Amino acid sequence: MLNLFGMRIDFVNLRSEEYTENSRIPSKQSFGTPEVDAYRRDLTINSLFYNIHSDSVEDFTKRGISDLKSGRIVTPLPPKAIFLDDPLRVLRAIRFGVRFEFTLDEDLKVAAACGDVKDALAAKISKERIGKEIDLMISGNQPVKALTHICDLTLFWNVFSLPPKFEPAIPDGCESLVKYMEMYAKPNLMKRNRGFAFLTWILHGTLSIYSKESTFKDKERRLSLFAALFLPLKNITYQVKKAKMVPVVNYIIVDSLKRNEDAKMVLDLHQASQKFLSLIPCLASNEDLQPDDVDWIRGLIDDVSIASRVRVLTGLDKVWEVKPLISGEDIKNVLQLEEGPLVKEWKEKSMAWELANPSRTTEECIDWLRETNSKRVKLE
Repeated sequence: MLNLFGMRIDFVNLRSEEYTENSRIPSKQSFGTPEVDAYRRDLTINSLFYNIHSDSVEDFTKRGISDLKSGRIVTPLPPKAIFLDDPLRVLRAIRFGVRFEFTLDEDLKVAAACGDVKDALAAKISKERIGKEIDLMISGNQPVKALTHICDLTLFWNVFSLPPKFEPAIPDGCESLVKYMEMYAKPNLMKRNRGFAFLTWILHGTLSIYSKESTFKDKERRLSLFAALFLPLKNITYQVKKAKMVPVVNYIIVDSLKRNEDAKMVLDLHQASQKFLSLIPCLASNEDLQPDDVDWIRGLIDDVSIASRVRVLTGLDKVWEVKPLISGEDIKNVLQLEEGPLVKEWKEKSMAWELANPSRTTEECIDWLRETNSKRVKLE
């Protein structure tokens, strides 16, 4: 591989390959003709050659150009044979299909859903490679459509495998999970379900993840989509050694996809969404309703109205851009404190006060800090 003029160029010879039953890595390679090399490709649209001598595109399968023009995802050889050699090609076919909005060939879909290919997917493909393909789909332009294909081809629980001897407590199967992602990704669907719309707003901060105004980075968008996809499983656990109960979502992300770094964030998002459930009636009503079962910030409940309490708990649009009016050093100086847990507690309280009183100044925040601390000292 060389980098030439800012482009990555791979140099490979034309070859013929043979596979064993338990590996997607070719067991035997030999030099092949251009035609042989073209037919070993995963899809016809990926089997085209460019001849640098004649300055022309060469289509040895006689289908690549026509399938490209008509928008079809087709294998050069019978799809079952192609998939059994390398079952990862099933996921690649789905990814290319949704990326270019092409149609999956009917024979391809039948082969992808057959038991032999599913068994080969489990036996030949590492979880890391599956996780990488899913990551590319979720990060792509149509993650919902990609997951819908996986579900329609009955591959969902092969890809997002569950703990051994575990049955998912989802009456509608994978369709209900994909529906949650679809509702998250499409604001018009979310409007039909106010409660879910609010939960996904918490996960994302905006109702349109594809809009130009979206402030989410690719990783944050991907994690939010994963959180939406597995939201119905958030309270389901399974037992491991020593009777320890672990969230099943953790198993799916860590063991099935090998995306270890994503698991904690998805679980944190699920935990946060659970806490916000009781606030939905408050946001949906024009009245000042008192939320139930909410852990209020200690010392703040008597200082602000109910409406402001909801404002504090839910946060604000672009709340991440809000700068604290006072710092930890300010708190230590004003209250004559040493560094420690008490300073951290007052920082949290001061930020809560700032969210509840967005038009106040630093001086007013300091006055509130002194007054509140004075009340606390008297009570003690």
